[in-house]
Amino acid sequence: MNDPEYQAIVATPGFALGICCDADEITRIDFLEARPEMPPGTLLAAEAVRQLQAYFADPAFVFGLPLRPAGTTFQRRVWEQIAAIPSGHTETYGQLAKNIKNAPRAVGQACGANPYPVVVPCHRIVATGGTLGGFARERGGFLLDIKRWLLQHEGIALGAPRR
Repeated sequence: MNDPEYQAIVATPGFALGICCDADEITRIDFLEARPEMPPGTLLAAEAVRQLQAYFADPAFVFGLPLRPAGTTFQRRVWEQIAAIPSGHTETYGQLAKNIKNAPRAVGQACGANPYPVVVPCHRIVATGGTLGGFARERGGFLLDIKRWLLQHEGIALGAPRR
């Protein structure tokens, strides 16, 4: 059964990713409860699936998807900084805020508004001391479990941030 909201669904161990796109740009990627894959409905969705699967096979994979511009100017600045963090590394909310001369809470809010999780890897932003912090505007539960899984997938042991 296909979900008409998504052009594809990628299944992973414990969760899924719903891909929304038009013919030219990815419009959003959603974290979903575990469910079966849904085959891509467009060429761009097929490419997004290919790249996400490549990342799940090799966490050093670098994405090259066309993302529809979204968010405020500030959010886009935060997302650009996040996109520059290499796989296997983390940054704290505080350090990222210092880099862009803003407040850690504002950085956390921008992370929570990220429409392109995994591709723009907000999971690499952690709290001071290397603890998880929040994720996708949540402080616990399913989404924090996904953050933990993504960090472990990239070989990041929770503790002090690495950069």
